[in-house]
Amino acid sequence: MRKIAFIGTGGTISSLGVGPLDIIHYGAHKTMLPAGDILAAVPQVMDVAEVFPVAFANVPSPSIGFAEWKALALQCATLVGDHPDLAGIVIGHGTATLEETAFALDMLVKVNIPVVMVGSQRPLSGLASDAASNLVGAVRVAADERSRGRGVLVLLNDEIHPARDVTKTATYRLQTFKAHDFGMLGYVDGPIVSYYRRTERVTAPETEFDPNRIEALPRVDICYAYAGADGADVDAFVAAGAQGIVSAGFAPGMAPPGQMAALERAAKSGVAVVQCTRAGSGMVHDSDRLAGLGFVPADNLNPQKARILLALALTRSRKRSEIIRIFKTY
Repeated sequence: MRKIAFIGTGGTISSLGVGPLDIIHYGAHKTMLPAGDILAAVPQVMDVAEVFPVAFANVPSPSIGFAEWKALALQCATLVGDHPDLAGIVIGHGTATLEETAFALDMLVKVNIPVVMVGSQRPLSGLASDAASNLVGAVRVAADERSRGRGVLVLLNDEIHPARDVTKTATYRLQTFKAHDFGMLGYVDGPIVSYYRRTERVTAPETEFDPNRIEALPRVDICYAYAGADGADVDAFVAAGAQGIVSAGFAPGMAPPGQMAALERAAKSGVAVVQCTRAGSGMVHDSDRLAGLGFVPADNLNPQKARILLALALTRSRKRSEIIRIFKTY
């Protein structure tokens, strides 16, 4: 059987409520199982692969940021070094920020074996919980040789998604993770893993970002467009030391006049501004208007992922042309 490492970071997939009907208030009880106990609760994973636990953290996913992303990327490299026969890595994670961790790891991980992110919408103890089936599916994907070379993957609800494209779309529904513009990569149906497409963008481990050389990310904030926004948020971000700002603008990529004026001032002061859309789907293309303002188009990245890529880009260059290249590459 193929050897798979399971890294536990906490989240709903590790959580226990007060009973099987507790699928909403469980977080208040702060009971999360470590990786080994999760595997013990889902013994079926051992019918799929030789899975061993790796303790990391037990926290709600809103507590996870760059320090944890870097540590996870380095942990993956350590596991591959310590276990030459390791076939894949599964990372359990809360769904709130799972897409952000997945995309960050897709930029930072430097291992050639599959890395699969998994979470659940219902706690491990909940009635009809998806935790066990998602974990088994993620192990199947990580153990499948065809998962190599596809970057960091996300598995929930029997659907395989690329880290770059997937986003959480519903608070409680089990089919919450979707890739709106391009769709999923494939399915897991019982023991059968089926792939139908590949992403065209550069993914782990072939990126230019080395976690060993990045001590911290520069501050990058997101301003959200809404009718009447006056730009006070942008001015506050600049005052707080933001080196980059992502504008989650109206589709196809614009802000109201007051906010736009503040973004222009920020760009002229040397702050990198990336224009994306709050629509949840679709692209922001380069244009004469954005070029004239010195803004960078976000392509089709959502605001939270554009923020991660801009922060990583700023560790490489502050030139608009270089940041545009990075957004077109990844």
